[in-house]
Amino acid sequence: MKELIEYIANELVEDKSQVVVKEIDEGGRVRIELQVSKEDMGRIIGKGGRVANSIRILLRVAAAREGKRATLDIVEP
Repeated sequence: MKELIEYIANELVEDKSQVVVKEIDEGGRVRIELQVSKEDMGRIIGKGGRVANSIRILLRVAAAREGKRATLDIVEP
């Protein structure tokens, strides 16, 4: 799941070196933290949060296929 978020984020941002993805396992639940540069936050969040919500939906589907639950936190730089 971490690789999925890294791939999506790298395709959306301009400064790929600032993409940091951390996967934190909390039992049956996985928390993914995504951090990008301040300039790329708008690209990740999108207008009205649409891009961020779409990423979260993809993450939930990928997690469900593995029998897990996952959440995405976008961390401010």
